[in-house]
Amino acid sequence: MKRREQARQIALQALYQLDIRHEVVSPEIVEFLRESTKDPDVYFFARRLTEGAWGWREEADKVIGQAAEHWRIERMATLDRNILRLAAYEIAECPDIPPRVAIDQAIELAKRFSAAESGAFVNGVLDRVLRLVKGEDAAKEELKAPPAAEEPAKEEPDAPPVAEAEA
Repeated sequence: MKRREQARQIALQALYQLDIRHEVVSPEIVEFLRESTKDPDVYFFARRLTEGAWGWREEADKVIGQAAEHWRIERMATLDRNILRLAAYEIAECPDIPPRVAIDQAIELAKRFSAAESGAFVNGVLDRVLRLVKGEDAAKEELKAPPAAEEPAKEEPDAPPVAEAEA
């Protein structure tokens, strides 16, 4: 498994935990990320995705809600909801990650860890998310272009654990 695929899998597990517990990113979650891999590149990318996607979840939920016709975000399976949040964050907020890669990786996560029909559901919703976030013309260009390889994860300095947000 490639490093970024592994990081996305770890980030998804962390997002799932956060969603189930209704928590903020805490030192406990950072420790979970750290213990999930010995590879610093995987850890830093997983942490970036976890903190970014969880911090951006309100915006993600709005765009996912617009894109997922006849589905309310709170009624989606927890795993599918967090796969969508992760990919929506990557599409909207990570210019170094090609949107098509984010979508393809999300589909793979759904196929691997969720229900049989989840891959198609995630694909359909994220196609609309891309169109909403990037605009119709840009989305068409993204989807027509051959898949781009991701840039390798860059090592980041070890940041102190994220403190719990004030209530």
